[in-house]
Amino acid sequence: MQTTDVPPRRAAAASSEAMNPGRLVVALVLFALLLAFLWGGFVFLRDVQRANALPKLATALIAIVWGVAGAAGTFFTMNMVVEQLPGGLRRVLLPFVFVGPAVLILVWFLALPTLRTLWLSFFDAQSRDFVGLSNYVAVFTERTMLTAFRNNILWMIFGTAGCVIAGLLVAVLADRSNFETVAKALVFLPMAISFVGAGVIWRFVYYYAAPGQVQIGLLNALVTTFGGDPQAWTTLVQPWNNFFLILILVWMQTGFAMVIFSAAIKSIPEDIIEAARVDGASEVGIFFRIMLPFIQGTIVTTTTTILIFALKIFDVVIVMTGGQYGTNVIAVEFYRQLFTAGDNGRGAAIAIVLLLAVTPVMVYNLRQLNRQEVF
Repeated sequence: MQTTDVPPRRAAAASSEAMNPGRLVVALVLFALLLAFLWGGFVFLRDVQRANALPKLATALIAIVWGVAGAAGTFFTMNMVVEQLPGGLRRVLLPFVFVGPAVLILVWFLALPTLRTLWLSFFDAQSRDFVGLSNYVAVFTERTMLTAFRNNILWMIFGTAGCVIAGLLVAVLADRSNFETVAKALVFLPMAISFVGAGVIWRFVYYYAAPGQVQIGLLNALVTTFGGDPQAWTTLVQPWNNFFLILILVWMQTGFAMVIFSAAIKSIPEDIIEAARVDGASEVGIFFRIMLPFIQGTIVTTTTTILIFALKIFDVVIVMTGGQYGTNVIAVEFYRQLFTAGDNGRGAAIAIVLLLAVTPVMVYNLRQLNRQEVF
């Protein structure tokens, strides 16, 4: 009778592929205890908030500890459970341990609310009676919505073009300056300000006081200094008041475009630029014939990113004018219909229209990033 010995490496691999029932039970018990901890923490925080039993700061600290510990424990225990399964099943399930929670969060907080919003858009203001496509018909026929569509197009065209052109010029000029760091820091500084904060700042810039009064608004102070008459730039000067609001977007997002373009320009091989200069090419020719073609993909990606900002613009308009004086945009009209007028159906329809407008731009942007091997 002949016996064959199993090689040590193969035996070790086989033992690692086998399931360990004892460790699996321990892992499942830990996972059950974690779920109990998460549910208990949720109930505790909910009751504390309802009863206002603790200071808000203490509640926030407890919520942070509970959330961070719960997230870390979830990954640890789920990984421990999967590690105790047989090898083939383990290899299949292990990626979902890390990707699964993120997918569940996206489904719960993004996909399901989107489907519910789509469902509500076919009902009346109280979400009781089915009205079909009447909400969408109103969205594309009412005067206020047509004004909002027109203004969003202005934001998309002039806001996006202004940010991209200004950011590109600053990136090129600052790259050849002796004060590159300081110049870029100053241009990028508005990015640290929220859109609401920027709206408050620019309200003081455009502030209007009647003739004869002290003009505390920067723009009207300059106008009156040179003998002009003060203007209510964001209210009376229509339709140009939209462009005064778009200027705020340009002021804020130029720094973003500048940083992206500056990094792309610095990646251009210096040998190519030097060879062009030796051949007698001017700086303008180098810019249009070498730099622009080389960073074309970056320009497209940056443009589509800012285009999404312009489509979803809300904060600046609601702070500066509240959507009045012909400055209404889609997001502000959605806010008015849902939270001011209490029309759930109309508000949901506007939200879906805005989503449909943003989605093609986002898909195109992701494809461009994929071509650049960002993903």
